[in-house]
Amino acid sequence: MAIRKIVKLPDPILKKISQPVERVDDELRDLADDMIATMYDAPGIGLAAVQIGVLRRLLVVDIAKEEEPRSPQVFINPEIIWSSEELSEYEEGCLSIPEVFDNIQRPAEVRVSYLDRDGKPHETRYDGLMATVLQHEIDHLNGILFIDYLSRLKRGTIVRKFTKQARQQRENV
Repeated sequence: MAIRKIVKLPDPILKKISQPVERVDDELRDLADDMIATMYDAPGIGLAAVQIGVLRRLLVVDIAKEEEPRSPQVFINPEIIWSSEELSEYEEGCLSIPEVFDNIQRPAEVRVSYLDRDGKPHETRYDGLMATVLQHEIDHLNGILFIDYLSRLKRGTIVRKFTKQARQQRENV
């Protein structure tokens, strides 16, 4: 397992739509393993393939608490096929937008269809933090960032900050 570099805002790849996975094979499982290692190293609780520069519909999640054993899950071609009208609010952050957090309202429950790491199809209902994390990561696969749910003013301030940081880093190289 290799730790990959996480793509940061304002990289335009983060706004691109990821392509469906055509075949579940050892290469894809290796990519998922790299993503899990990268997520743990960051540290985070979810990571979409686009966040490491790979435009494929693949994400990994592990919401286990620190004192609990790790429990990574792999979602291939995940799609939300149902969401509740009831909303819940969580403070969200993103490994691609470090040190930025804000409260986001999303459906409290979702039903997700996906393939597991062996290519076996599943359809599972999730609630709580897991529902929020899946919606956040599936948004990534669709070119949507959590800051897109914020006011235009707040989002613009965040994007300008990261654009300025990226420009300064390029100039210092």
